Amino acid sequence: MTDTTTTQRLAPQTGTAFELPAGAYLRVIDPNGEQVSDLYAVSADDRAEHLSSGRSLDYAGKLWLTTGDMLYSNRSQPMLRIIEDTVGRHDFTLTPCSQQTFDLLYPDHEGYHPSCEQNIADALAPYEVAVDHIGVSFNIFMNVVYDCSTGKMLLGPPMSRPGDHILLRAESDLIVALTACSAENSNNGTLKPIDFTVDH
Repeated sequence: MTDTTTTQRLAPQTGTAFELPAGAYLRVIDPNGEQVSDLYAVSADDRAEHLSSGRSLDYAGKLWLTTGDMLYSNRSQPMLRIIEDTVGRHDFTLTPCSQQTFDLLYPDHEGYHPSCEQNIADALAPYEVAVDHIGVSFNIFMNVVYDCSTGKMLLGPPMSRPGDHILLRAESDLIVALTACSAENSNNGTLKPIDFTVDH
């Protein structure tokens, strides 16, 4: 693996998208700790093929994916394999936060709020991916806690510490969107940057 880029930084509450060819490596780094990054991907060859939480969790047989696990598409094709993971706790059940998320879940909130859904949509727009085609994201470093007796889901502080990372390898030609999550409750109340590198 040869480093072909420098580390890039996403400012708090922002996102980006880029092409990730088969065999390339994406490293997502939490520079300050306790910060979530939403990842979404579509096939570079066919935008209708996209990251699938349902397929990935079904085939892994577990909720929390980590080193060695595969992220699959809606067509059951491998998209990304987790090569390294220094945290081991990520969410693959919740959709990216949207304006409606803040309007519905946080009644004290008023007006516009930056969101991962909008940041992903804006980043993927040049690739002709519409907002309605954005599904469940792989929420890197997000810590969702489950009450096994009631099924209730609670957001805990991310378990990532400064410098923690996850390394993923593209198993096919992809277009990947990545964010520095915009939801205060997902990031223990403080919004921070996310770093990433792409290596070939």
